[in-house]
Amino acid sequence: MNDLLKNVTAASLFKKLEAREVSAEELARAYLDRAETLKRLNAYVHLDADRILDQARAIDADRAAGKPLGPLAGVPVAIKDLLCVEKEPTTCGSRMLKDFRPPYDATVIKKLREAGAVLFGKTNMDEFAMGSSTETSFHGPTLNPWDETRIPGGSSGGSAAAVAADLAPVSLGSDTGGSIRQPAAVCGIVGLKPTYGRVSRFGLIAFASSLDQIGPFAHDLTDAALLLQAISGRDENDATSVDRPVPDYVASLDRKPDSLRIGVAREFFGEGLDPEVEAAVREAIRVYEKAGATIKDVSLPHTRYGIPAYYVVAPAECSSNLARYDGTIFGHRALDWSPKHPGEEELHPLVRMMMASRAEGFGAEVKRRIMLGTFALSAGYADQYYNQALKVRRLIRDDFDAAFKDVDVILGPTSPTPAFKLGERSKDLLAMYLSDVYTTTANLAGIPGLSVPCGLTKSGLPIGLQLLAPAFAEESLLRIARVFERETDWHLKRPELS
Repeated sequence: MNDLLKNVTAASLFKKLEAREVSAEELARAYLDRAETLKRLNAYVHLDADRILDQARAIDADRAAGKPLGPLAGVPVAIKDLLCVEKEPTTCGSRMLKDFRPPYDATVIKKLREAGAVLFGKTNMDEFAMGSSTETSFHGPTLNPWDETRIPGGSSGGSAAAVAADLAPVSLGSDTGGSIRQPAAVCGIVGLKPTYGRVSRFGLIAFASSLDQIGPFAHDLTDAALLLQAISGRDENDATSVDRPVPDYVASLDRKPDSLRIGVAREFFGEGLDPEVEAAVREAIRVYEKAGATIKDVSLPHTRYGIPAYYVVAPAECSSNLARYDGTIFGHRALDWSPKHPGEEELHPLVRMMMASRAEGFGAEVKRRIMLGTFALSAGYADQYYNQALKVRRLIRDDFDAAFKDVDVILGPTSPTPAFKLGERSKDLLAMYLSDVYTTTANLAGIPGLSVPCGLTKSGLPIGLQLLAPAFAEESLLRIARVFERETDWHLKRPELS
């Protein structure tokens, strides 16, 4: 590894840039070289070296001229490939959008530019963010830097792998049912899903609009706080973003928490939890006890219905959001829509074109979820499935509200298992979906969730600790997580890559 990139963080790189120990261009070139060396991981699906270096040179020029610069000036930030970056390919990991170049920036991209970040490539992901392993991507799977025979989690696997492998100091992902926290856990880094409404979704290509939220990946909590602060805030382009002051997450991070009451959800320690994962999380509880925390058992009784409710609500919203991709305005258009099955000759040519375009443009998992969602919303079934799922969603939120009356955060494992082998669950969809069994409820409730590294298995695979907090309590969540980070060194561990 280039010594410049060894064990660095975004905060440490910014200090070097400010001290003129390194230029933004030198830093960008170092990351570009490393990305080329580790191309086999397939973390990036698009890297435009010229555009990256142009950004870096512009930052260097502004710094030399003494212009005021943002808190990320010259720091590379990798971007999940569902966030619109003007004139850059934004594919959502799908053939449907393989040629799409947005005419505008997502709000979080604008905010990163204002902070001086160097937008460093687009990272691989499960197609339209539907998956837990980054295996459904049109661009092929991403490999886990800790064990290249294993998955990096999903759907933000490329963003997680990029940070874990030091292909970028920090990155952005999105979390619909665990797609930041689960990859962070199995890649041994920090991943934060903010409260729904804390970060604008404008320019995020939607999967499930009431669940999606953008958040940071980082090696430590300081970098996560730095990136969260840069992207948070009300946006007039997103009616669901909330007009609340954005705390100074970085300045408050090392302050002692006002209270350290930790709830341990008994429903997070049941059937299917890997023994090594449980042991690491139990040890994390002991670390908190030694730090003076009050530990209390809590119950979230409707957790068992989280996965069933999620797999009604999310596919229903996916069915609606992805209806726009029909080959008429944008997206993949089939060249051949001649009749191929009995009865198709009676269909209008436009209908055949739409059918052929969607059949070619979407992968199997996306088609599966569109069909599930369309069925759940269809006449005669909406009351039976979709409306029932919304009632369960309310009960899940009520469970959290009740628990947070007595505790500040709720603790448990992020993922029930370490990273599994590539292809291991491709045909066992239930096992794949259960990868998110501990994460989906936070999305349904709209609360923030954080995964931090808390151990390694005997075979050297990372384990993640999840902390959940009340809505808009990210500041408290980060400070409580910082207590654990100060007492351990798991966040300093990095994979050995040849």
